[in-house]
Amino acid sequence: MENQLKYLNGYRQEIQDQVSSLLENDKLQSVLLSRHPHIHDIRSDKALYDYTMAIKNRYLRKSQPLAKIQYDDKISLTHQALGLHSFVSRAQGRKTKAKNEIRISSRLKRVPESLLRMVVVHELAHLKEKDHNKAFYQLCCHMEGDYHQLEFDLRLLLTLVDSGIDMEW
Repeated sequence: MENQLKYLNGYRQEIQDQVSSLLENDKLQSVLLSRHPHIHDIRSDKALYDYTMAIKNRYLRKSQPLAKIQYDDKISLTHQALGLHSFVSRAQGRKTKAKNEIRISSRLKRVPESLLRMVVVHELAHLKEKDHNKAFYQLCCHMEGDYHQLEFDLRLLLTLVDSGIDMEW
């Protein structure tokens, strides 16, 4: 059971026990559906770019520019991060050019908008804070007030997917 709840390792035992009970009684999916009943319609890379830039322009207008924002089929939900922020430096002659890129797992095309937003906010926060420290999470909460609950809900979704159940929205 411990491996089944790997996304919840940092949470109190009572919370893990509650999730375990919901999973065993086939109720975890209905809990998620009650909190997040509809999936978003942000399916294309252009739509994701526009969505991400709207959040960036609202909260991080003065941060470094983003060269690329796209869905990525190579990022899996269960074995890698849900999104990747990369700072790419390339030497061209004597000049070094740096670009920031955000890649979001293509599997997140079919989740509720609030869960996609949480991952986008997380990746955008890395423009200012590289590490997962207190300042990083404060910035995430500034951009998305429900950040911690949404992160927990996404962990519940990952736990459900790992158990072999694919959410049907």
